Amino acid sequence: MSTRPGARARARRPWRSVADGAAVLIAAAVAFPLYWMVLSAFKPAGEIRSDRPVPWTLSPSLDAFRRVFAQEDFGRYFLNSLLVAGMVVVASALLAFLAATAVARFRFRLRTTLLILILTAQMVPVEALTIPLFFLMRDIGALNTLLSLVLPHLAFSLPFAIWMLRGFVKAVPEALEEQAFIDGASRTRFLWQILFPLVLPGLVATSVFSFISTWNDFLFAKSFIISATENSTLPMALLVFFDTETPDWGGVMAASTVMTVPVLVFFVCVHRRLVSGLGGAVK
Repeated sequence: MSTRPGARARARRPWRSVADGAAVLIAAAVAFPLYWMVLSAFKPAGEIRSDRPVPWTLSPSLDAFRRVFAQEDFGRYFLNSLLVAGMVVVASALLAFLAATAVARFRFRLRTTLLILILTAQMVPVEALTIPLFFLMRDIGALNTLLSLVLPHLAFSLPFAIWMLRGFVKAVPEALEEQAFIDGASRTRFLWQILFPLVLPGLVATSVFSFISTWNDFLFAKSFIISATENSTLPMALLVFFDTETPDWGGVMAASTVMTVPVLVFFVCVHRRLVSGLGGAVK
C-alpha cells in the first residue's frame, strides 16, 4: 500500500523545521559580528571600554563617525579604494571572459596543462608571494602607485574567474554559435552580442569576489605604498586609530562600518544576477 503524498509531507516537516532552525542560527552567528561592529560605532567611548559590554546602547552617539570623517585625506583614501577596486573588477571580468572562452571553445596544445596551472595558482597563499611581488613592483617602478595594487589583485582574481567562467561558456551550446555564423554573424559579434550576455551572471559572481578581495586589502596596501601616502587606500585609514597607547575602538568600528557600505551597495546592485550566477556555477 502506497503512502499518500500528504503523509509524506507531514513526515518531512520535522526535518524541515530542524533545517530552518539551523539556518537561522547559522545566519545569526554570521551576522552577529557585523551587528557588533555597527553597534560599537554608535556606542559612546565609555560603553565601549566598559568591563561589562551589553549588546545594545541607550545613548547612541555619532562622535566616532565625526572623528572618521574629520581625518585628513579620508576622502582621498576612499576614492583610491574605489578606483583600484573598479579597475580590478573591469579588467578581471574582460580578461577572464576572453580567457575562459579560449580554453572552453578552442583546442590547442597544452590546454589541459594551462587549466591545471590556473587551478594551482588559486592554491598559492598571498602571503608567500608578497615579498617577490614587492621586488617585482620595485623593478618595474610601480611602488607607491595605485598600479602596484591593481596588478597583484588582478593576477590573483583571474584564476578563480577563468575557472568559474569556463563552465558558463561550456554551457552555451555550440549549435548556437554555428547558427549565428550561418546567419552571417562574425566571431567578434557572436562573442560580444550573444555569448557575453549569456555568461553575464557568471561575470557578476566573479566580480563580487574581485571587488571584495580588493576593497578589503590591507597587506598589499601596507607593503607597496610606502611613502606616497596620497595613494593609500581606505584600510590604511584604520591605522590612524591605533597610533595611541589606547586604541580608539569607536573610530575603528565607525571606519569599518563606512568601509562596509560600498560592499553592501554593490551587493544590492548585482544581487539578482549574483544568485543566478551562483546557481549556474553549481550546475
